[in-house]
This record gives sequence, structure tokens and C-alpha cells, in this order.
Amino acid sequence: MKIKYLILFLFIVIGNPVLKAQNLETIGQKDQFKLTGGISTSQVYYSSFGADQRRDPYTYFLTGNVNLSMYGWNAPFSYTYSNQNSSFQQPFNQYSLHPYYKWIRAHLGYTSMTFSPYTLSGHLFYGAGLELTPGDKFKIEMMYGRLNKSVGFDSTSTNNTPSYKRMGYGLKLGYKLKSGVIEAIFFRSKDDKGSLDSIPLDLGLTPQENLVLSLKTTQTIVKGLNIGFEYSASALTSDSRLGQSSNQPNNIFKYTGPFFNANNSSAYFNAFNATLQYSFNVSSLALRYERIDPEYQTHGAYYFTNDLENIAINASTSLLKQKVNVSANVGIQRDDLENQKISNMQRVVTSFNVGINATEKLNISLSYSNFQSYTNIKSKYEQLTALTPYDNLDTLNFTQISQNANMNIGYNIKSNETSRQQVNMNVSYQKADDKQGDEYTNAGSDFINLNAGYNYSMVPVNLSLSLALNYNRSNTQAVTTEMYGPTLSVNKSFFDKLLRSGISASFNNAYSNSDLTSSVFNIRLNNSYTYKKQHSINLSLVYVNRNNPLAETGGKFSEFTATLGYSFNFR
Repeated sequence: MKIKYLILFLFIVIGNPVLKAQNLETIGQKDQFKLTGGISTSQVYYSSFGADQRRDPYTYFLTGNVNLSMYGWNAPFSYTYSNQNSSFQQPFNQYSLHPYYKWIRAHLGYTSMTFSPYTLSGHLFYGAGLELTPGDKFKIEMMYGRLNKSVGFDSTSTNNTPSYKRMGYGLKLGYKLKSGVIEAIFFRSKDDKGSLDSIPLDLGLTPQENLVLSLKTTQTIVKGLNIGFEYSASALTSDSRLGQSSNQPNNIFKYTGPFFNANNSSAYFNAFNATLQYSFNVSSLALRYERIDPEYQTHGAYYFTNDLENIAINASTSLLKQKVNVSANVGIQRDDLENQKISNMQRVVTSFNVGINATEKLNISLSYSNFQSYTNIKSKYEQLTALTPYDNLDTLNFTQISQNANMNIGYNIKSNETSRQQVNMNVSYQKADDKQGDEYTNAGSDFINLNAGYNYSMVPVNLSLSLALNYNRSNTQAVTTEMYGPTLSVNKSFFDKLLRSGISASFNNAYSNSDLTSSVFNIRLNNSYTYKKQHSINLSLVYVNRNNPLAETGGKFSEFTATLGYSFNFR
């Protein structure tokens, strides 16, 4: 490698900002330096009639962006200025480098990696990562870096959240078999006890230590039958300042030696998921199971849902020479696995989808889902005051039911080189109910939405017309609201599609318990002209008229907004 290329490479490694992957094989090639970006300006005029101004009458914006690219190294800058505010952004607050050469890829600086959902899962760290894929059999991933930086306690700042400096490292080994893939994962993190001077006891902040071990695999048992699972075990020490415990863990972590120091604040958790799927012809059937212990944690993820058990069955098939596609899903989820909470919840989810390609012109899709959750509040007071086993049997049992149905119909009336015509209709319905014991409460609601549209395009003259109708209704215990109205739009292109113009108008009425509450009429005109693919001029005019007959004052007013913009892009 020539000395100038070596110097260039070192410059990129030391001084790079937020980057995409860098291919080191391109060093020495031509055309590796690029400068791209653009500037744009827009002016907005606003006026209202019959009411107070709701925004400034005149606003202008000036924005720009520049990106310097060299051998895959990118330095983006952006700037925004207006008579309301201005901002400047540059990428050097957090930076990363992702060079790769053949089967070696590195991640340097501020970056993230994912091993699995239960171990390392997208947590940002400042350090280094490496991915190696030597051949078709092996894959090795490793990382080391700072997960959290030290943040001292500041009583004068309400947004300050103190934290210990946390370092972590991990390793993922994968091997490809004839029947599938098997992976082993190791992830360890530890807080630096000396990174904070003093923390008030009432904050409950203590230095922690975490070790996670995981085994993953996906295997093909026979043709069409696949199985996959992941088992993860997490050991978490809540306070590493305590002395080492004489009682060693009676699980896999007793074999981890110096990688985990157990004490009286240490706890151990498990997470497991498995999938069994069988595919045959045009059909498939899958069974999925997941269980996560209460309080399961990993320092490799920002947020983790635990104390749950999921069981789901998925099925899909095609009928009538694949003109009809059907899929269904049934799932059950529950929490409070160890019966320790004052309440527990069970959820049942069912869904059904049908897609019908009736003809080359007609397509229909149908879907239905039912979500039901059951909550039981375990009150000690009710148990102590019950005179018989049947007292208060249902008073603390709550069930929420939500049903959703949707239908979409699309029909192509005509489609050829000169014209196209389509109609489309969509109907959706949602209903929600609450039950206490076996009795329905009065908190239910239902919602229906209907959209219908017609589109006609004249291809030789680049003209399209569309008409749409919208209706929606919401019904609750206290009030029924409705809104409906039409929308008409026309779009036309001129000068080989360099100039695009469109105009649309809509009118909608809103009702509450059959009383007219609002009428809104709006008309929009949009124009866009492009010159040599780099220059663009846009003009938008919007007029809105609002009328609220129930308002005592200011119930009728109009608004007008005009926007003129120009943008220039260079490559």
C-alpha cells in the first residue's frame, strides 16, 4: 500500500463523523470524492377573515445541506434559518466508522450491534465491534465498549439522571450445519464503582453487574418441517459493592468462573422462545411459544418486557388455484407467572384475513380481529371480608373486548394505453366493550369509516380526475358524531411533465347527536416546475372556509395561505 493511501486511511479512522460502511477495496480508485447537497427557500403568506390571525402573516425559511463523501466517508451538514428560529446541525457529536474488506467488517466509535432479543439488542455503545465470516460455515461477532457514561448527581437539574460508567463486551459464535444454524452468545457488563463520588441513598442507585448466556438454533427436521428456539439465562447483581457470597449459584452460572461475581444481591432469570413450523404445498402451520421470567433484564437492551407467557398458532393456505389466500392467527398471553402481583391479566387475540383475486379486474380483501383482555384484581381486603366463597366473585374481574373488521374492494374498469379507470371502496368497523364480571358496562363504543373513490386517467394528455366520498361515525354512551363529504381533484402535467398542476376541493359537514356542529370547505391549488432536474419551483394556494353554527362568536371565518418555494440540488 502506498504511503499516501495509508495516511488517508489513518485520517479517516481518526477523524470521521457518522458514517455508512466504508469499503477499503476502493482506496486508490478514481471518483471517490463527491460533494452533494442543496439549498431551498420558501415564503409563506397567511391571512384570515372574520377571526383573529392564528399565525404570523409572513414567514420565510432558508434551508441547506451539504454532504462531503470520500472513500465512503461522509460528513453531512445542514442549516435552517427563518424569521421564527434557526438551527445548525453537524455530525461530530457522535461518530462511527464501518470499514470492511472482503469477509471482515468493523464498527468503530458510536455504534450498535444486535446478537439476539434477550442479550445484546441494539444498545448504543462507544467502542469497537467486529464481524468475521471466513467461509460459509462460521460467523463470529464481538464487541467491546462503553454502554453508559458516568453522570454525576446534580440537585439543581431536574433533567439530570445520575448513572455509573458501564462497560460491556460480548461474543457471538455461529456455525452453519447442513440442517440449519446454531449460535452461542456471551454478553457481560459491569458498572465502575469508582465512577461516581457520592449518590444520595434515597435515589437507590447502585453499581450493577450482568452476565447473559444464550443458545440459539434453527433446524430443518424433514422437508417442510422447521424448528427454532432460543434459551437465554441472565445473572444480575443489583449491588456489586457487597462482598462475594459464599453460596454459589446452583445453575449454569456456577461454571462461569471470574466472569460473574455473585453476592447476596444477585438474581437469576430465564427467557425462552420456540417455533415449530410445517409448510406443505401452498399451506403452512406454525406454533410459537415464549416465556420470560419476571424481572428478566439485560444491560444490552434499553427496555425489556418480562413476566409474560405467549402461545400463538398461525395458519395460512391458498385455495382455488391461489385465487383465494387465507390466513388465521390465535394467540394467548398472560402475566404474573409466579402469582406475586396484586393483579393478573390474560389476553386472547384472534385474527382472520382473506384475499380474493376474483378476476384480473376485481380484488377483494377481508380481515377481522378480536382482542380480549381479562384482568383479575386480587384484593386481600375482599378475601378477608367475604362471608362465603361466593362473595365478591365477579366484582374485581374486568374484561375488555375490541373487535375490528375491514373490507376493501378494488375494480379496474378499464386499463389500456389511452385511458385508465378504477373504483375503490374501503369499509372499516371497530367496536369496544367493557365487562365487569358477566355484565357489560356502559363504556362501550363503536366506530365506522367508509371511503369510496373513482379515478379516471387520460394517458396521452397526462390528465387525471378523481372523486372521493368519505363518511365516518363514532358512537359512545353520551354522544354520536358523524362527518361526511366529497372531494374532487384534477391533476395535469405540461411540457413533458416538467410542470405539474393540481386542484382539489372538498366539503365536509360534522354532526353531534344530529346537530350540525361544523362545515368546512377548502380548495387547494398546487404547481411544481422542474428545470434540468436540479431546479424546482413550487407554488401552493389554500383557501379554507369554516362555519360553526353553535358558536356564539367567531363561528364563521376563512383562511388563506400561499406558499412559494425554490430549491436547488447539486450532485
